[in-house]
Amino acid sequence: MNSPYLISRDQLVSASPDAVFDLLARPAMHSVIDGSGTVREAQPDGPARLSPGARFGMDMKMGIPYKISNTVTEFEEGRRIAWRHSGGHVWRYLLEPVDGGTLVTEQWDARKVRHRVMYRVIGITRSHPASIEQTLGKLAAHFTAK
Repeated sequence: MNSPYLISRDQLVSASPDAVFDLLARPAMHSVIDGSGTVREAQPDGPARLSPGARFGMDMKMGIPYKISNTVTEFEEGRRIAWRHSGGHVWRYLLEPVDGGTLVTEQWDARKVRHRVMYRVIGITRSHPASIEQTLGKLAAHFTAK
C-alpha cells in the first residue's frame, strides 16, 4: 500500500541482527543515531532496555525543547521493534539477516493517526524521508566505527 503516511527506507548494516536490535532497544542510544537532530536524550525514569509494552520518554527539540512519551507496540527480539508516539504514529525497525550483516528497514507509520493530514500540512511527510536515511546512515556508521 503506497501512502504518504508510511515512510520506509532500508540500509545494510555490517552487524548481526542481535547487535542492531540491542542498540535500538536502548533508548539512551537513540540520540546517537538520530538523523533528524530532534532527539536529545532518554528520560532517566524509563527502562534501560525496551521490552514488550514498555513506556519510555525522550527529551526532544524541534525549535523548542519538549518531552515525548512512547509505548513499545511491537517486539520480536532480534527481528522487529516499534513504539507508538503519544501523537499516535509509530516508529518501526525491521531487521533481516543478510550476507554481510543486517538489512534494517526503518518506518514512520501514521496511517492510523486520526488527524494525519496535519503531518502533510506542516511538512513532516516531506522531511521524514531524509531524516530516516540519515538515521540509518548513522546506525550503519556506528557499527563500522567499532
